[in-house]
Amino acid sequence: MDSRLIRLCLILMVFLPAMVVAQPLPEEMADEIRQSAAQVQTLSSQFVQEKFLSMFAETLTSNGRFYYQRPDQLRWELTEPVGSGFVLNGDHGERWHERVDGSEPFRLEDDPAMSLIAEQLFAWARADLRWLQEHYQIELIGVEPICLRLTPPEGQGRAFLDHLLIQFSDSAAYVTEVEIHEHDGDYTRIRFSHTDVNAPLTGTLFTGREGL
Repeated sequence: MDSRLIRLCLILMVFLPAMVVAQPLPEEMADEIRQSAAQVQTLSSQFVQEKFLSMFAETLTSNGRFYYQRPDQLRWELTEPVGSGFVLNGDHGERWHERVDGSEPFRLEDDPAMSLIAEQLFAWARADLRWLQEHYQIELIGVEPICLRLTPPEGQGRAFLDHLLIQFSDSAAYVTEVEIHEHDGDYTRIRFSHTDVNAPLTGTLFTGREGL
């Protein structure tokens, strides 16, 4: 074999994740995720959200920050290019946008769209495998780190959602990347970075727009 090809193969072996043929998630790996995630009480991280549209060559990119405190407090905030966000504290929350004065309170039971968003974000934040298994067909597609493909059953979100890809940290305690793939070829990638686990978070983070 050509020496250059050998070097290329070695580079790929080092830098590409260990991919596997799609298969059901082994129970021992599911247990690893559950046990690791159960140790997480708080998370804080930055994230980059990239929207890939099949009809445009340009990628739409936003930056933001994310905070979570077990069991049901969460702050999701876009900082660039336009500031907006929301906080959740139990079954109620508050949302805002920099182009609108003030903020708007809401209750999840009265807002189906926010309720759906909250379910997904809490499932990722908690690495809640039990909830994910109840709502998706789960396949293992990568190890070191663990990467899962989630496909919704027919009639449950399949109108626009084709599948999700979720990648975990090396410790399997939290999610580091999510891809949301739609049927038309559009998809959104969210990459989390500079993640702090179990660092103290101030309670004001989850009280509203001015909580930081």
